[in-house]
Amino acid sequence: MYRSHNCGELNASHINTEVTLAGWVQKSRDKGFIVWVDLRDRYGITQLVFDEERTSKELIERAQNLGREFVIQVKGKVIERASKNPNMPTGDIEILVSELNILNEAKLPPFTIEDKTDGGEDIRMKYRYLDIRRNPVKNSLIFRAKVTQEVRNYLSNEGFIEVETPYLIKSTPEGARDFVVPSRMNEGQFYALPQSPQTFKQLLMVGGMDKYFQIVKCFRDEDLRADRQPEFTQIDCEMAFIEQEDILNAFEGLTRHLLKEVNGVEVDKFPRLLYDDAMRLYGNDKPDIRFGMQFGELNAVTQHKDFGVFNNAELVVGIAVPGGNSYTRKEIDKLIDWVKRPQVGALGMIYSRCNDDGTYKSSVDKFYNQDDLAKWAEITGAKTGDLVCVLSGETNKVRAQLSALRMELAERLGLRNPKIFAPLWVIDFPLLELDEETGHYHAMHHPFTSPKPGQIELLDSKPSEVKANAYDLVLNGNEIGGGSIRIHDKTTQAIMLKHLGFTEEEAKAQFGFLMDAFEYGAPPHGGLAFGLDRLVAILGGQETIRDFIAFPKNNSGRDVMIDAPAPIDDEQLNELSLKLNLKS
Repeated sequence: MYRSHNCGELNASHINTEVTLAGWVQKSRDKGFIVWVDLRDRYGITQLVFDEERTSKELIERAQNLGREFVIQVKGKVIERASKNPNMPTGDIEILVSELNILNEAKLPPFTIEDKTDGGEDIRMKYRYLDIRRNPVKNSLIFRAKVTQEVRNYLSNEGFIEVETPYLIKSTPEGARDFVVPSRMNEGQFYALPQSPQTFKQLLMVGGMDKYFQIVKCFRDEDLRADRQPEFTQIDCEMAFIEQEDILNAFEGLTRHLLKEVNGVEVDKFPRLLYDDAMRLYGNDKPDIRFGMQFGELNAVTQHKDFGVFNNAELVVGIAVPGGNSYTRKEIDKLIDWVKRPQVGALGMIYSRCNDDGTYKSSVDKFYNQDDLAKWAEITGAKTGDLVCVLSGETNKVRAQLSALRMELAERLGLRNPKIFAPLWVIDFPLLELDEETGHYHAMHHPFTSPKPGQIELLDSKPSEVKANAYDLVLNGNEIGGGSIRIHDKTTQAIMLKHLGFTEEEAKAQFGFLMDAFEYGAPPHGGLAFGLDRLVAILGGQETIRDFIAFPKNNSGRDVMIDAPAPIDDEQLNELSLKLNLKS
């Protein structure tokens, strides 16, 4: 037995108990006549003491030679600590060591294994197995495990059946590029890794499983952003004989359960917001509603004067910044520079101060009088002491720009409290999106999303106006889940694929197995998938997912710890009937 107790459980009730502990040396303090060693494992830290009055000289010398991260086992007696540490669960006691065994020596780590480390992100990813020993990462992984267990418990208690689906599947167009896997036994043919288990969960509904879930890895070969991984985890769910409201109610229940059990937070309201209203009021389809600053559209009160910037704009829109009139001119100029950054792309920003005496002072006073500026304040909801910030331009672009500004201002103003949770549903998305480069429509969600009832005939005449029977669950400005009611009959699915540019032959080749299944009695069905990585991060009070993943990839999709991806040798290539054609 390597240990009788762990390093986080001993306290004053164990005094005079003989114990055996094992773990890593966190640090040591050598006073010559006495040596203290902090021993760490997953559960905590216990202080060891080697005292020349009660410990042999040989044992003290061995303790003095212990290095950081040595793996050791000790036996000894629990004694009362002379200088107690109220900040540690084990701070009332220490172990008077009578036996020391070095289980494994360790090289000096490339960074300190402390909560606040001196290691940069690159070096910590290279030595991720060391980084996991640090409390911030360790606790994030434990937190993830807790959330995952709560998900399984809740869904199982609600009658969902956990079913595994294949990882080696057929490549189908779902938006991003597939990762492909060559088949040795089927020369010249390839599997794909699933972007989601979409078609399989629909087939499970055809198979009568009724309520399915799976905590599953998904894969997308796409350009990475700072907080996106090529492999990610979904809580994938599907239900049969349901309508949209059934889905929303079911997964409001799961979200409420997680917030209560994991965070101790009770949430009553899950507002419903139409996609069109989300874009009009917040400029994006995943608004953070923990704070206000809703958009106010100003075309009607700005395009009657000689100010060409506004007159020539498709949309003039503003927000009220609480207390923003306190900003100096220099601070406002920095804000203007911020929106002109390439990442945001605005050409500039107009502003109006709401003075304490009820007057207004704008950067365009030459064109707009006090009555005009009062209307700006009224439409944006600005009050005395606020600042109205106005952008203009092409509708979609300017909404995205103002949305970015709104979030930046909220961050600066401390309005995005991670301990406050504000969920909402965004519903009635467009079914199709126009690709401006190709002029063709593609599915905003995926090709199996059902249009809203009664709108299928609009696909021929007004495709851009067709709404999807789709919904996203948003929490604190992040999409944590999304799904739809699915098409469940072959005729409608064929119409949908036709409008996405598939010929009959292409549709049969890509999705024939699913459309054939629909001919054997497919029930109405729909579902939702949570992004587990994102959900866990937000519940954990963060917005970056990397620390909640045991072995993440970097922004280039590389695992720098194991140096993957990597070349394979010619023998393997020959077995797979592959020949490389690398660009020089």
